[in-house]
Amino acid sequence: TSHQGGYSHDAVVHALQKCGVRHIDTAKRYGCESLLQKAIKESGVKREDLWITTKLWHSDYGYENTKKACLESCERLGVEYLDLYLIHWPDAHVPGKSNREVRAETWRAMEELYEKGLCRSIGVSNFLISHLEQLKEDCVITPHVNQVEYHPFQRPQELVDYCRSRDIVFEGYCPLAKGEALTHPSVIQLAKKYGRTPAQICIRWSIQNGIVTIPKSTKAERIQENCKVFDFTIAEDDVDILNGMHDGRHVSWDPSLIV
Repeated sequence: TSHQGGYSHDAVVHALQKCGVRHIDTAKRYGCESLLQKAIKESGVKREDLWITTKLWHSDYGYENTKKACLESCERLGVEYLDLYLIHWPDAHVPGKSNREVRAETWRAMEELYEKGLCRSIGVSNFLISHLEQLKEDCVITPHVNQVEYHPFQRPQELVDYCRSRDIVFEGYCPLAKGEALTHPSVIQLAKKYGRTPAQICIRWSIQNGIVTIPKSTKAERIQENCKVFDFTIAEDDVDILNGMHDGRHVSWDPSLIV
């Protein structure tokens, strides 16, 4: 439900009621947590059947702030616990403190929220190997998830392999590269070959690469389309073609300059 492209109440209700979607990914930064509470209520889907992820924005980093921000997110969402809570971004913007120091302090609060059961799982977003290595040295619990940009132009395989080696689930956002991948000749060609849409090719490619992928749409018909990716398989040679499209471009933030 990212703020880019807007928020649609009807699309969320449709996804929950008609498409069987049960994973909601949001963030304080997106500004729609309280709107989601209304959509979830209207959908009639029980809380225990949903997986709700939200994220901590850097303005709330730090030990006490993190705990307070988590409770506030729960309140806006109308829930008593989160299935997954993520540190949204590795840069802390705290004067007089290093990013590493603030991340460690913030993560200690996340560990506590996890131990208390307020967060069923905890993780990070946009973290690179260096950030994860520092956290490993500074803290106790390994993040359960790292949510990172992942699409045919941005396939950080070294990071994927690193996360797997430490049992960190790699979750990929922007699977369609904000639409940029949908007009690429290779994607269009494969869509024709398989009788699918370019979006379905990109989403299926992520799945076959072992990525937990989270496409976003505010249109009911697109949400439906994005869900119809479990009844076909892309041949290995064609997966290789899509893998070969990686050029390192970001359509979202680039965390590589953050220490």
